[in-house]
Amino acid sequence: MNIVQGGMAEIGVASDEPWVNDLNDPGTPGHVAQRSLHDLLLRATRHQVWRLRSQLPGAGPADLEDLAQQAADDALVAVLGKLATFEGRSRFSTWVYKFGVLHAGVAVRRQAWRHREVALPDSFEVPDDGSAPEGYVQADDLSRAVQAAIATVLTPHQRRVTLALLIDQVPIDVLAERLNTNRNALYKTLHDARQRLRTSLLASGHLDESSLRSAP
Repeated sequence: MNIVQGGMAEIGVASDEPWVNDLNDPGTPGHVAQRSLHDLLLRATRHQVWRLRSQLPGAGPADLEDLAQQAADDALVAVLGKLATFEGRSRFSTWVYKFGVLHAGVAVRRQAWRHREVALPDSFEVPDDGSAPEGYVQADDLSRAVQAAIATVLTPHQRRVTLALLIDQVPIDVLAERLNTNRNALYKTLHDARQRLRTSLLASGHLDESSLRSAP
């Protein structure tokens, strides 16, 4: 089998189809392919976990290896569940590697927030600085308009999600876990909240259509 003989790093585009077929095989070829797939994912998760290790002060090599192993296990399940979506636009090994990187990032963020409280605030305060230059005063006026819009046009759930993600900088996968939901649902909530805030700020004159059209 190409994977065993040459390793994932040597698989070219021409090798992708038999590799996918092997993963779907319920027998020995499938088991061998999944072990090789896990090896590739583990290389990806180890690389990413060590790259992000500054987010985990106090974590030793054994802790980082445990996180990488867990992330590789999760990534393996994700890849097997998404095999039908692979379209062959890139090397299969490249496509797979991204799963490892993604799941390693999630594992590190969850570990970093494991003992941190997610407060889910219902409001936020804008610092009062009446002595600031005019530009800062204008920015402060916009901030207060945003604060007022958040308090009045968003639903309680939209408000808590928006403040947690944008103000408290809670990672979205951590918030999804704490709220027993998923990333897509939170993205949808945040998108709807931004639409409501944009409409409110346009109506109050704090935004204008031309600036929105020229925004990147």
